[in-house]
Amino acid sequence: MHPAPSALRRAAAAATIALLATAVGCAPQPDDKASGGSSSSAGTTCAKGKLATQTSGKLTIATDEPAYEPWFKDDKPANGEGFESAVAYAVAKQLGYDRSAVVWQSVPFNKAFAPGVKTFDFDINQVSISAERKKAVDFSSGYYDVRQAVVALKGSKAAKATGIADLKSLKLGAQVGTTSLNYISDVVKPSQEAAAFSKNDQAISALKNGQVDAIVVDLPTAFYVTAAQVTNAKIVGQFENQSGTPEQFGLVLDKGSDLTSCVTSAVDALRKDGTLAKLEKQWLSDAVDAPVLK
Repeated sequence: MHPAPSALRRAAAAATIALLATAVGCAPQPDDKASGGSSSSAGTTCAKGKLATQTSGKLTIATDEPAYEPWFKDDKPANGEGFESAVAYAVAKQLGYDRSAVVWQSVPFNKAFAPGVKTFDFDINQVSISAERKKAVDFSSGYYDVRQAVVALKGSKAAKATGIADLKSLKLGAQVGTTSLNYISDVVKPSQEAAAFSKNDQAISALKNGQVDAIVVDLPTAFYVTAAQVTNAKIVGQFENQSGTPEQFGLVLDKGSDLTSCVTSAVDALRKDGTLAKLEKQWLSDAVDAPVLK
């Protein structure tokens, strides 16, 4: 038996209502945009100068104190001089914040990537990106490829080292929490326990005073140490990278920060347009080749 025409009309109307309800249920809803949730467009998330920063309309950037050359100049991060100060302002500009909107904050090196809520939007302080550190904080993409180097007083036994084997019997030192210290324990594996210092300047003083035979720092810092801080010291050599990818410094952000993707995009843009290479040439031009320790 065929349904009556009225029954067909009722069935068609019901089907139409059901289809409309389904379509409305699947369509983007205005409330989603208003909520600012993940369904909102990515374009609004990184709106220039309007990020969800610590202080509205401001960008809070942290680094350690003292702030060393060649990364900063005259221990004044806010002056825009030195590689990392210049990079910080370039990232800020990319994000839509001019120099007057940047606020600097002093945060100890180890505290920057320790677990816990951060008081800064990002930290820039020669912090190497690592899987272990990523458990506690977020990183931007790398803004500088770096190698670690050994510095010793001229004429010393350490200064004559030509390979890793020559370093094993020496008393070596580095700043605590750094990849420099990791290179001593994981690559050199010396017979004496390494000296760990809370600040780089303490490690440098220990070298001057003969408390350690040599110190390990990143290569640009090694060039500055030997040129300006310990002029009777020399760069013994640099280590090879220990993995297929280079060690990189990254900007540190709070774990799960809403800013991470925006800051990463800013760093990527600065690498792509040649800004990072230009700043590296300007501020780190002395960091040329040094003998490789194998």
